[in-house]
This record gives sequence, C-alpha cells and structure tokens, in this order.
Amino acid sequence: MFGIVRNSGRVRAALALAVVTVVTGCGALGATGSSPSSSGGGPEKTTLKVSILPTTDLAPFWLAQDEGYFRAEGLTVESVIAASGQASLAKAISGDADIAFSTYPPFFTARSTGAADMELVADATSVNAKSNAIVTVPNSPVKTIADLATAKIAITAKNTASDLLTRSIMQDHNVDFSKVKWVLIPLPNIAAALQQGQADAAYLPEPYITQAAKTAGAIPVIDINSGATQDFPLTGYGATRKWVKENPKTLAAFQRAMQKATHDATFDRAKVEPLLVRFAKIDEDTAKLLTLPGYGAILDSRRLQRVPDLLLQLGAIPSPIDVNSMIGPQAGR
Repeated sequence: MFGIVRNSGRVRAALALAVVTVVTGCGALGATGSSPSSSGGGPEKTTLKVSILPTTDLAPFWLAQDEGYFRAEGLTVESVIAASGQASLAKAISGDADIAFSTYPPFFTARSTGAADMELVADATSVNAKSNAIVTVPNSPVKTIADLATAKIAITAKNTASDLLTRSIMQDHNVDFSKVKWVLIPLPNIAAALQQGQADAAYLPEPYITQAAKTAGAIPVIDINSGATQDFPLTGYGATRKWVKENPKTLAAFQRAMQKATHDATFDRAKVEPLLVRFAKIDEDTAKLLTLPGYGAILDSRRLQRVPDLLLQLGAIPSPIDVNSMIGPQAGR
C-alpha cells in the first residue's frame, strides 16, 4: 500500500498563499477576531448549502466547519451529500445547493453540452504522488500496464476523472484502450469486485487505495501521478453564473474561509486525520496510512486548462473550452 508522501511543490504553493493572505488581509481573522467581510457589509446569504462527496478531498471544507472559519465570515454552511460529481452539480443547477463540489470534468461537460452555465469558484485538490492509482490484486491476469489493453477495468462512470485519467495514462504508455471492457462500479464496491473477479484492475483514489490493500490485497499497477496526469487538477467547487452574480459577498466569504482552512490542512496533517475518521467514515489506521491529495484553494487558469484539453483530446467534449471563461471572481484577486 502507499505510504504518506508530502508534496513539496504544493507546500511551497500553500506557503506562498499564506503570505499573500496575511499581507492582503483576505484570508484570516484580524487581531480582534473580526471578519474581513464585516467591513463592507455582510454576505447576501448567511446560510449556505454546499453539495459534497465524503472523500479525503473535503478535509479543508470540514476543517473550515469544525474550526469556525465559516462562522467567522458570517456563514452557516450546511452539507448536502451527493452520490457523484454529476449529482452534486445537479443539486447546484436545481437550487438544492448553492455551491457544488465535484471532480472537474462534470463542470466542463456541463458547459460543453449546454446543460448548465457553471463558474468555478474555488480549487480543492490535485493528484498527488500515490494518491490515485490503477490497482490490481494478486490473482488477476493484470501484472503490468501493458496487460490493461485487454482487461476488465473498473471505473465509476464514463467521462469522469476515473475514466479520463485511466485512459490518459494508458495512452502515455502506448497501451491501446479500444478493447478494454469498462466495468462501472461505485468506489466503495470496487475492492470486492476485484476480489470476486468482476474486474481485473481498477482506478482508485485514496482512501480506497489503502482500504483495498487491507481488505483485498490490492497492489498498484501504476501511479496516476506521472506523465500527462502528473499533478493533474482533480476536484473543485462551482456554482451557477447566476448565483455567483447575485451573491458576490457570500462567495468571497466562502473563499476566504476555504483559503485559511486549506493552508491549515496542508501544513498540519494532525488536524486532517480526525476529520477523515468523522466525516469520510474511515478507521483511524487508514487515516494514518493513506496518502493525502494535494490541497489548493486558488484557481489557476493555466493549470486548470489541462482538464478541458484532456477532455477534448479523449473525445469527451466536442470543442475547446477556455478555462478563463469559467473562473468566477476570487477573494484577494
């Protein structure tokens, strides 16, 4: 199983963010404990609903709730659990949630198909060393990445991060995926599917990598953090363009709280592990062993452009998308 890995580049980025935050006064409480949002009037909405998936990517969000960072910005934030990234987006589109957490592909496919006019409002995670992998089990016919060409590979759904990153890394290694039998299985069920031979290999993020290693003896075939998918943008938060336009102060308050929480989660793993046990429902041993993703809060258009470019290359969207057209206003920018 994968051990704990620190991503020095992400740490340096987080440190830089912390310095900017202190200088601009946009991410932390003042000496008196007052919120920066109080100087220009409070948020348009004081109760904010955010649709989420209970994964390790949410650690900064849970930290912001647990440590009172949202409360300090005048927000009461409620979690709305979604079954998938697409379902999370649907909740924001329908108004059941104000902000949606998801892997990035659904935001871009929604724009491409005209299903919704979404804006990205905060970054969440990137692929980190050993945080996402294609795995197999000892009795599987898959031993190397070349064996994936004719394998049954478990993913969550087509045109999701699991599908796109698997195909991308196979392409990097000149492995044809046209004959792959894609097996659609929810993440919690993949370890059992590998054990039972329903799949020969699977794409897994943490904490499922560590859990599958413990329950099914899963071993990595290849780390996703390599080649075209190294440090790949993985998850973020979005809202409809209409909501962003109508709630600029609410959005800025959410972003400030998330920036502070992301800094703390990056530098202090001890704050993260108990949250994973409580909210992601994993055991303490797994929380200690798993590899965390690379956390981020500020949206970088040059980095995020990799997502729609990959979607276009793999035929998941029909035409190019300029990420700059989808990035909403950011606190401190």
